[in-house]
Amino acid sequence: MAQKEIDAKKKVYVLDTNVLVHDPYAIYNFGDAIVGIPAVVLEQLDKFKREGSPRGRTTRDVIRLLDSLRDRGCLGKGVSLDGGTLRVFFLDERMPPTFPFKIRMEDNEILFTAVSLKHKGYDVVFVSKDLNARVKADTLGIPSQDYIKEDVSEDRFYKGWVRVRVSAVQLKKEFPEELKHVLEEPGLELNEFVLLESQHNPFNYRVFRYLGGTTFKPVYDPLIKWPLKARNPQQLMALDLLFDTSVQLVSLIGPAGTGKTFLALLAGLHQVLLDDEYQRLLVSRPVVPLGRDIGYLPGTLEEKLRSWMLPIYDNLDFIMHATRVGQHFEEVQAEMRGRRVKKKKEKEKRKPSFPSLDELILQGKLSLEAITYMRGRSIPYQYILIDEVQNLTSHEVKTLVSRVGVGSKMILTGDPYQIDSPYLDFSSNGLVVAAERFKGQYLFGSVYLETSERSALSQLAGELL
Repeated sequence: MAQKEIDAKKKVYVLDTNVLVHDPYAIYNFGDAIVGIPAVVLEQLDKFKREGSPRGRTTRDVIRLLDSLRDRGCLGKGVSLDGGTLRVFFLDERMPPTFPFKIRMEDNEILFTAVSLKHKGYDVVFVSKDLNARVKADTLGIPSQDYIKEDVSEDRFYKGWVRVRVSAVQLKKEFPEELKHVLEEPGLELNEFVLLESQHNPFNYRVFRYLGGTTFKPVYDPLIKWPLKARNPQQLMALDLLFDTSVQLVSLIGPAGTGKTFLALLAGLHQVLLDDEYQRLLVSRPVVPLGRDIGYLPGTLEEKLRSWMLPIYDNLDFIMHATRVGQHFEEVQAEMRGRRVKKKKEKEKRKPSFPSLDELILQGKLSLEAITYMRGRSIPYQYILIDEVQNLTSHEVKTLVSRVGVGSKMILTGDPYQIDSPYLDFSSNGLVVAAERFKGQYLFGSVYLETSERSALSQLAGELL
């Protein structure tokens, strides 16, 4: 056997625990090299498997995968993968007192395993999602790298729309000629939007959605009875996707204050309460900032949910207030269903008639749930909103999307600039990766919202801090 082949077989990628938790199938992504799992990693997985959090669920997936590989041989001696080898490495020596980091820390034992393998002649690379662990590996003379299989460039991520500046004369045409020029450029995806903007007035614009071939659909504000409408072109695009029942998966991406969650809730409530498109609005969000399951929160289940879902309640309260000061809700509901109602006296009209949040929950029209309880279910005929998706891995997003049943629609919202998970960033979080993977599919649409519609102070905070 040639020396080059021998060296290639001695290349070992030592995986940190967080890599496996991030992607249970990471072991298949290192070509023909040896994928090394330090024995202490198995100990850490054993601790995590009992958690009801997303980390606990993914850990159980990792353990099941490793268990299935035992059929191929002894993991301690090495089993074949698709072209490579997986092996669990045990330390056959104690960490010396001269080791520069704390001896009794499991994370440092992982690093010492890499050092030990290097001393035995292996070409070792340490792989971790933990930046500090990679820095420590470097100080020990061990090459280290992030696990970057899924990374999407921050400069080139899929926004779901393109901007083209045209003359005011072109904007007046039913189908401006610039649309043909856009088709001549490669890369336009199905359900992607084209924003035609006046060269001299950015507030003079038209929006079209690409439907494939040479077909574009003009986009207008949806016909809804509530006194709420899009405030900018991207919100118009978002509403177009949210009210289109043929688009079953929508991602709304953007910084704080752009209206992602608000628009998703608005469209969901309208289609559940007035359009009868879906039986229920189901809302969920991860509890990543706490690093634990919802059971960690104090109080009863109802109190836990209310505390954890406060941002959702704030948006729902705003929508309800806006509908109350507009047309009377019961009249709107009856009118939408082709029935007449007796006009109310002015005094009665001033009373809020939009159902309260508690009433919507009791009626089964609104459900606030922890992501933990969505695993293993099939959810039919529901409008499902998952908020703060930037704190989930792509594997977790895959698990959620696979729960969508017949007649359901799922909305993923989040701000990739505000990530609480220590092992995710703009390029690797599940929200951005999902948009990149699904782009071009007829069931999918995505919009990046760039304009803050909150206060001027909120917008400045996003730009300056």
